[in-house]
Amino acid sequence: MRTALITGANRGLGLEFTRQLLAQGLRVIACSRAPAPAGELAALVDEHPQRLQSLPLDVADAEAIAALPARLATVGVSHLDVLINNAGVLVSGERYGALRAEDLARSFAINASAPLLLTEALTPLLTQGHTAKVLCVSSQLGSIAQVSSYRSVSYAMSKAALNMGMRRLAAELGPRGITVVAMHPGWVRTAMGGAQAPLDAPTSVRGMLAMLARLTPGDGGRFYAYDGSELPW
Repeated sequence: MRTALITGANRGLGLEFTRQLLAQGLRVIACSRAPAPAGELAALVDEHPQRLQSLPLDVADAEAIAALPARLATVGVSHLDVLINNAGVLVSGERYGALRAEDLARSFAINASAPLLLTEALTPLLTQGHTAKVLCVSSQLGSIAQVSSYRSVSYAMSKAALNMGMRRLAAELGPRGITVVAMHPGWVRTAMGGAQAPLDAPTSVRGMLAMLARLTPGDGGRFYAYDGSELPW
């Protein structure tokens, strides 16, 4: 059975990735910092007890990432076909002259370092997968070419760093048959995107998964939007 692992899976885009991959027939390992005993993810586990496992994972904890492969072995995961590095953080209200060092450090740890470390840790499982693919959920705000303001600077800088990490992963893993790409999900109505966002999560995720299905290792290292358009660095 094809198997996917998703970070930040308890809400927003991560929860929608979980729903749609289950609908496609995959086994899903849904990782989140603190899985709730009740809620939408727990309800999905009850609905799909044979194909959905919810595991705690704080992606800001490098030791937790390093221990994840052993944890996956205990639940019978011998391969991964899809890895979705979705977990992220956005610090609201940043303004010039009031940027905090701790916000920068946390943003880089979660948005940039964690996807790189997690992909490295799970590479042995990805090499056992069938045409394995790694999707790093990035953001248009990480495009240097499109900078127009100072807003969300720690988020934007960390997503630009994620894009570089993704390019390096693609260079390393492409020759092993693993496709690695970054995607901008659009401005989506989630807890992070806010109620005023024009795009719903099902549409965004459907577009990203359709795009991911078409890609090959030769497409690795590229930066796409959910609608299939390619974004500038």
